[in-house]
Amino acid sequence: MFKSLVTVLPKIVKKQFFQRNCASTLAFIESSKDGSVSRSSLSLLAAAQKLSNPITAVITGSQAEKTAQALKSSYACNNLEKVVIFEDPKLDTCLPEELTPLFVKLLKNNDYSHFVVSNSSVGKSVLPRVGALLDVQPVCEVTVIKDPKTFVRPIYAGNIISTIECPAEKKLLSIRASAFTPIMEGSMESVAIEKGTDIPPSDLDVIWVKTLLTKSERPELTSAENVVTGGRALKDKKTFEELLSPLADVLHAAMGATRASVDNGLCDNSLQIGQTGKVVAPNLYIAVGVSGAVQHLAGMKDSKVIVAINNDPDAPIFNVADYGLQGDLYKIVPELTEKLRR
Repeated sequence: MFKSLVTVLPKIVKKQFFQRNCASTLAFIESSKDGSVSRSSLSLLAAAQKLSNPITAVITGSQAEKTAQALKSSYACNNLEKVVIFEDPKLDTCLPEELTPLFVKLLKNNDYSHFVVSNSSVGKSVLPRVGALLDVQPVCEVTVIKDPKTFVRPIYAGNIISTIECPAEKKLLSIRASAFTPIMEGSMESVAIEKGTDIPPSDLDVIWVKTLLTKSERPELTSAENVVTGGRALKDKKTFEELLSPLADVLHAAMGATRASVDNGLCDNSLQIGQTGKVVAPNLYIAVGVSGAVQHLAGMKDSKVIVAINNDPDAPIFNVADYGLQGDLYKIVPELTEKLRR
């Protein structure tokens, strides 16, 4: 039936038919400097599978081939058909001005109906630019994929959950990584790795000067299984470090902070969790001296177990906490740390 239908269709109709029914998903895979696949990209692939389209992964930078091999040999993604790599050192910094022309060029190919990126700093920078050049409205921070054109996302700091039906021919999506379980370990021997060519030059004269990063041996905040977060009640930077670091060390946890803590200089802004910071969903989230402002809750309320330590019994954080300890945090935290060491 399918064969005979295609035979009688005019060429133009036939082309439109295949564009609607045989399109695939283009997924941007991020990696670390050592070439390993980022955890957020593993969640991205899990989300892309729910679109029920064949998936083409795109990896950029000088370590692209190493990342592609790691993805192919270490993980299993049912719908992944091929990986296209663009090996160019200028793409190592993931400047949106360099990446955007490449993605726009790829998406002008009618093979792709969906473009998905993780809701990382790179994804947040690239997706709006791609949307503007293609004249398509992106759907950001998707937490549920109901079908290839219907998506769920939080709005108003997570107070409202919005269901969106996107009629656009090309759908641009950013995925909240914490909402999707990463793909499982395995292997994908049948997946082809292709080398891309002709990287379009950037129209903007942008130069990467240098990178200033806060070095830490702790787990990466957005992918950590345990997170210890400090609020404004910790008063100063010394107290923040001396009180929370031992507890984080015992739990092998990442350290986070509220916006008030960051604004008051208690810690680096890379630790900020919340609506204007990072979104986390660890197995264990310990909030120390955190009041629970709605902007902060938007970044951590999906945590599996939430423990709140605060001397204010009316603090909003207790409304979302699974366990609450009311009292002097300067006494509770050292005692808790000592008991966990035993």
